[in-house]
Amino acid sequence: MPPSALTAVVLAGVALWFAGQRLAADACWAAAAAATLLVTLRWLVRALRQHRIGVDVIATLAMLSALLAREYLAGAVVALMLATGHTLETYAQGRAKRDLHALLARAPRTARRRTSGGDVQVVDADQVRVGDRLLVGPGDVVAVDGFAEEPATLDESVVTGESRPVQRRAGERLASGVVNAGTAFGLRAAATAGESTYAGIVRLAEAANAGKAPMVRLADRYAAAFVPFTLALAALAWGLSGEFVRAVAVLVVATPCPLLLATPIAIVAGLSRAARRGVLVRDGGSLESLGRARTLLVDKTGTLTTGRPQVAGVLTGAGGDADELLRLAASVEQLSPHVLAPAVVRAARERGLRLVVPEQVTEEAGQGVSGRVEGRLVRVGQHGADLPDWAVRARQRAESDGRSTVWVNVAGVLAGAVLLHDPVRPDAAETVRRLRDSGFSRVVMLTGDRPEVAARVAGAVGVDDVVARCPPPEKVARVRAESERAVTVMVGDGINDAPALAAAGVGVALGATGATASADVADAVLSVDRLDRLADAVEIARRSRTIAVQSAVAGMGMAALAMVAAAFGLLPPVAGAFLQEGIDVAVILNSLRALGSGELPRVRGVIPGAGRRR
Repeated sequence: MPPSALTAVVLAGVALWFAGQRLAADACWAAAAAATLLVTLRWLVRALRQHRIGVDVIATLAMLSALLAREYLAGAVVALMLATGHTLETYAQGRAKRDLHALLARAPRTARRRTSGGDVQVVDADQVRVGDRLLVGPGDVVAVDGFAEEPATLDESVVTGESRPVQRRAGERLASGVVNAGTAFGLRAAATAGESTYAGIVRLAEAANAGKAPMVRLADRYAAAFVPFTLALAALAWGLSGEFVRAVAVLVVATPCPLLLATPIAIVAGLSRAARRGVLVRDGGSLESLGRARTLLVDKTGTLTTGRPQVAGVLTGAGGDADELLRLAASVEQLSPHVLAPAVVRAARERGLRLVVPEQVTEEAGQGVSGRVEGRLVRVGQHGADLPDWAVRARQRAESDGRSTVWVNVAGVLAGAVLLHDPVRPDAAETVRRLRDSGFSRVVMLTGDRPEVAARVAGAVGVDDVVARCPPPEKVARVRAESERAVTVMVGDGINDAPALAAAGVGVALGATGATASADVADAVLSVDRLDRLADAVEIARRSRTIAVQSAVAGMGMAALAMVAAAFGLLPPVAGAFLQEGIDVAVILNSLRALGSGELPRVRGVIPGAGRRR
């Protein structure tokens, strides 16, 4: 029975009671209690089938005993309390899910694809393939992850929570789901719709909506002690006094709405706040675990570093022109879907070099791209033949500095190389500091990179330990070893991080990179490429869990005092029911504090976008 109907029945009983119709009043109150009792009995049977006895048993016994003792008003008040409380919980859950449903409603469904003849045709987003050239019109939702071909102004609020339009440069990687807030621009697809950022977010949203009720584990942990204490006290009061009504009063006062309602409301509120900050947490259990975590393991590439390579320099053979070499390489890379190509193109444009459209462009997976630029055959990528002495020395210096080398051949001759590096995220060190302040006592960096590169990044961000040349199986082993000592969080962005994310107590994926394999197994996804949002999520999780525990402990503490008074006959069932209502209101209002707080710190100057090493 909904709370409005229960309220009407209870008030009708009150009116009949004051009118002298005591039997009719009792009938109204008994009907309200009996109808709610049938519902709670179904909850109890479901819990028993799951081999779990939770806090519902006290509410069920309270109404049943009130009916047996003919304390009909007390039973009706308990019924009204439960119905009202569950309505509040539904409201809080609905508020959290609205953030996720907003994402589902904005999912891109079509794209404007350019044909080889220069026309533009509207196709289903699922038909877009890697390398397709798209046109994003004003107000269009970006359908797939890709690289901007021209500067763009974007509304990223749905994905990142950033309310102001964001300017993106040509060559930057854009996440699907953002909205074009400016003029039309070209986009080269870097992923299919199913592999893009938004698809991973939608899958996580659907999983969160289908998940079980939050904080079941925390409520039942408290219930494991509270239920036996309540039953023992009720039995003792009845046995010593011989008055069944005292046992009824104890059960009525003990009806555990602080556990049934206040704790889930606090956690659902935390889920809602995290979603508004661009962090989608799979369920309340994951948020609770995130709030208890003490050890953080983090991947390097794309997590502590930007994962978005930048040109660090250009080397040429004797007498070569570095700008001309970069111009030729960038001209060919314009039509390459490889993740390193935008870095080369972006560097050339930043130097003001004139790029031309290449001809006869071909790409060989793992080797590179080639094409004719102004009649010359230019090949960018790996170099299969022996390197000359200058190139050997250049490669050795690049490797010692942690840089990648992309070779450039012109007319069949090795002409030079473009050096790229993966810079440390500007917010990485500050985020690690905030994570330590929020309760992490140990931070470990895992990477498959070389020890010298790993040590340099570790020193820059301030981790406790670093494990270099760490393949995926060893990452899993490290996560499991750390998990034996404390609740562990693993953060990663790549496909190779997925096993470690699944093994951790809480796996956090940087979903903005489009690494959907890691996002699919993660407990939380950062839908924006900003590492500081991880610190936000941890702070939200810890605060929500603290408020939930505070509500549960305070509510049960006040209820315990009232139960003792009821056991001594100082609190009749009806008065106890109204007192419990007051306790419930207090703890529920306290739990709703988790919906908002002061502004969380924001780290500026973060470079968005991501990629992988060639």
